[in-house]
Amino acid sequence: MANVKLIYYYLITHLFKLCLFPLITFVAIKASNLKQEDVQNLWFHFQHNIVTLTIFSAVVTFVSAMYFVTRPRPVYLVDYSCHLPPQHQKVTVQKIVDNVNKNRELGTSTTILAEDSSLDFFFRVLERSGLGEETYLPDAILNVPPLQTMVAAREETEQVIFDAIDNLLANTKVNTRDIGIIIVNSSLFNPTPSLSAMVVNKYKLRSNIKSFSLGGMGCSAGVIAIDLAKDLLQVHKNTYALVVSTENLSRNMYIGDNRSMLVTNCLFRVGGAAILLSNKSGDRRRSKYKLLHTVRTHTGADDKSFRCVQQEDDETGKTGVSLTKDITSVASRTITKNIATLGPLVLPVSEKILFFITYIHKKFFDDKIKHYIPDFKRAIDHFCIHAGLRRTWGGLEKNLGLLPIDVEPSRSTLHRFGNTSSSSIWYELAYTEAKGRMKKGNKAWQIALGSGFKCNSAVWVALRNVNPSVNSPWEHCVAKYPVKLDI
Repeated sequence: MANVKLIYYYLITHLFKLCLFPLITFVAIKASNLKQEDVQNLWFHFQHNIVTLTIFSAVVTFVSAMYFVTRPRPVYLVDYSCHLPPQHQKVTVQKIVDNVNKNRELGTSTTILAEDSSLDFFFRVLERSGLGEETYLPDAILNVPPLQTMVAAREETEQVIFDAIDNLLANTKVNTRDIGIIIVNSSLFNPTPSLSAMVVNKYKLRSNIKSFSLGGMGCSAGVIAIDLAKDLLQVHKNTYALVVSTENLSRNMYIGDNRSMLVTNCLFRVGGAAILLSNKSGDRRRSKYKLLHTVRTHTGADDKSFRCVQQEDDETGKTGVSLTKDITSVASRTITKNIATLGPLVLPVSEKILFFITYIHKKFFDDKIKHYIPDFKRAIDHFCIHAGLRRTWGGLEKNLGLLPIDVEPSRSTLHRFGNTSSSSIWYELAYTEAKGRMKKGNKAWQIALGSGFKCNSAVWVALRNVNPSVNSPWEHCVAKYPVKLDI
């Protein structure tokens, strides 16, 4: 059966070539048999139909010109940088335990996890989360008691964003005055002036820059920011777009006992990424990737989808982000819709034909047969699945027939850095590069989930054999991965 399938894929993939060769042979044979008088007649026909030939040439020229003028501008990913927090922010499970106990000793006014049952639940989730012993928390949370002030939140965000941008600018040598678009996404921390204004002020960006701050859009906002940048780069010529994806923990750690809100404390860690995009044709040579597709799916019209991830106050008035039991089914349904839209854009003809045949057979002949699940590995080489809940990429691994190596970037990122929200897909892409797996022509699929509920995808193609950038977050630890997790 496997050999038959391989033959089928080969025939469909090379069908055009297989048909073209006999056609060329036939034309060549016919041309060789033409008599001299036939050639003269053909030339005579062209000479006396010069008007028709001129009109035809003009139409071809006009259509070609319109195509080149109206076609979408290519969007190149010049480079990107992920924030690597300082060593003193690294936390082990034991350090978290000690920190929680110190806070509990302070008394009711600043108590974290006041109830013993909540403490037990917190540690059980932490042990099963898939996070390792080298993730990072901000100074404000490590402080006893934690500092949930605006000053502390700004310090955390500035440290993350400025470090990522500084490293990106050092690697690309781009003049900040050449950046025409700045987009910053942070779901829970949106101060005034905005985070994008903070970047403009720090790097003295030009006054006519197109500046955007995206808030409240969850862990999938990184792809939303890329999609927005792509659209803006179709309008504004010869410019750069700087996209920054991050999340703030200092001001948003939950300090109550509601279990649906405690889960986020177990998973989220410090992280951020800065990405430089370009629509300049001259940047193709030095860019890492070209953006092929972005697909955004939003199921927020459904109440369960809208409320499955929600920031709210608990019964004691403490603010946190609650996760309902519906999140698994909502995520599965939203992912399915996103993949159904993306599939026709990336899958080869061979997979589309198999899907269509199975669909017709099921609809008109035998409704008991299973739907054909396309083999996305024939279209995608590397998978960057949002490192959030383990069951998210675990479900995709099973449903899409992925191998352990395909979800290795997600598993390793969750273990090493935790859930860094919208920036996690960039740590995963950096992991693939650090392993030396990204070759010219390879396609990488970033897929992220977020509140709302949303599932967003971005597909990139490597323009060369991609090596890790200078100061990659995996530079000193990639050799230890993958690790085996007993969870």
